[in-house]
Amino acid sequence: MNWLILALAGLVEVAWSQSIKPTQNFTRPIPTIISLLLMAAAVFLLSVAMNTLPVGTAYAVFTGIGAVGAIALGIVLNDDPVSVGRMAALALIVGGIVLARVTT
Repeated sequence: MNWLILALAGLVEVAWSQSIKPTQNFTRPIPTIISLLLMAAAVFLLSVAMNTLPVGTAYAVFTGIGAVGAIALGIVLNDDPVSVGRMAALALIVGGIVLARVTT
């Protein structure tokens, strides 16, 4: 169950990463509130998952999901550049997440 909570925490972190830019340096109140709530929700869910998962593994998977999701959404939504190097980095991150899961 805590792996599912950790996956949810990672997905909320992806949403949080996308919510930062609309705050315009935290000068817009509504986007800033949304961003802060998403950040708090992600960290709360991470802390719940860490009740039974090793801290290092949980944090690595959490940030890995966040990184992969942020890069993927950046490519799809913001026309961020796609390159062989970026795709290789994503593949390595996903491989690390899978390896952490199967060896924990």
